[in-house]
Amino acid sequence: MDGGGSAATIDHLFRRQHGRMVAVLTRIFGMHNLKLAEDVVQDAFCRASEIWKVDGLPENPPAWLMAAAKNRALDAIRRERTARNFAPELDRLLRSEWTVAPTVNEHFGANAIRDDLLRMMFSCCAPAISEESQVALILNILCGFGVDEVAGAFVSGHAAVEKRIARAKKILAASGMLFEVNSASEFATRLPAVQRALYLLFNEGYHGACAETAMRTELCREAIRLIREVLAHPNGAAPASFALAALMCLNAARIPSRKDHSGNLQPLSDQDRSQWDRDLIAEGLRLLEHSASGTELSQYHVEAAIAAAHANAPSTEATDWRQVVSLYDMLMQIQPSPVVALNRAIAVGQSEGPERGLMALDAIGGSERLARYPFYAAARADFELRLGHRDAARAHFGDALAAARNPDEKRYLAQRLAACGDVSAPLQR
Repeated sequence: MDGGGSAATIDHLFRRQHGRMVAVLTRIFGMHNLKLAEDVVQDAFCRASEIWKVDGLPENPPAWLMAAAKNRALDAIRRERTARNFAPELDRLLRSEWTVAPTVNEHFGANAIRDDLLRMMFSCCAPAISEESQVALILNILCGFGVDEVAGAFVSGHAAVEKRIARAKKILAASGMLFEVNSASEFATRLPAVQRALYLLFNEGYHGACAETAMRTELCREAIRLIREVLAHPNGAAPASFALAALMCLNAARIPSRKDHSGNLQPLSDQDRSQWDRDLIAEGLRLLEHSASGTELSQYHVEAAIAAAHANAPSTEATDWRQVVSLYDMLMQIQPSPVVALNRAIAVGQSEGPERGLMALDAIGGSERLARYPFYAAARADFELRLGHRDAARAHFGDALAAARNPDEKRYLAQRLAACGDVSAPLQR
């Protein structure tokens, strides 16, 4: 045994194992018994917390947890098999004392658990469940996030998120059974929804609107873990899945430098690129290469190519900004949005100068949707500052600061505003 079953260690294991345990138990109990599966998992973790605090961590904590969940599943089946039905295809086997243990043991095999995790992920992305609720379910069921944590990720109230998750779970329960991942056609039909949900999950962690912080690294980590699970399945190893995984790895590689030693946000131009995770960059570039195996060109391909352009550049000045603008032009054809147009305008400003950057900002259609997005006003302020228009820059940085969504953004924008007001401060590029 290892010493000290710390709360942090148990929390990490909870994140990693919760989805696997709920998925396999739901496969055994039936989707209509999802609540029972969650209760059994919670009981196993409570038991682990009690024992490990005294005895320390076992040599293989995940195996210990799975064994505890399996034993509690057997107890639950024996206790409740006269009062409820289980998974239709297993119900008869679970009612006989001769077959119940072998059946449960079979479904706790490593390959079965991996497939059940995918089944649960794809079940969470059912067409009848809204996109936002799909992500909430993935966080809650597969990542072990409590309602308050999901609410924090979505910048929403506890009660609203609790209702959203409850409604989505009712839809799951009514579906009757977990999604079947061995059907290539059905897998392909729902795969885009799964990719989209994981994309939104990563983005919420990377630059979401959380009230406490500008970054939630654990959300990024969970999204990467789950897209790797998708890629591990033959039906999931599609070009868009490789491209999405590449995008996540390339962006996540920059996380160590997105804040300085004082916890202040650092724009791309000021980041210490020596802190970028080179292993993640290498993985991202390999995945991007794999994504080119087919004829499909998705938004994930283009966004990953943009991230690769930044990852391959030794500095902001050495970045191929013309290529970046060209890629954003392509992205505007595939997935147009005001935020994509904003990022394109910033790239134009880097490639062709601040005046052209301002013109690109003025040309954004639907820019009113960016009025409460702090980095729209900040981009305009930066271009004005580069042109030497301090008063205009000060006004726009003030607008950006008013729209800041969390303390990290407020500190960063307040610093930019202060520098803009100091006539001795050099103009920033």
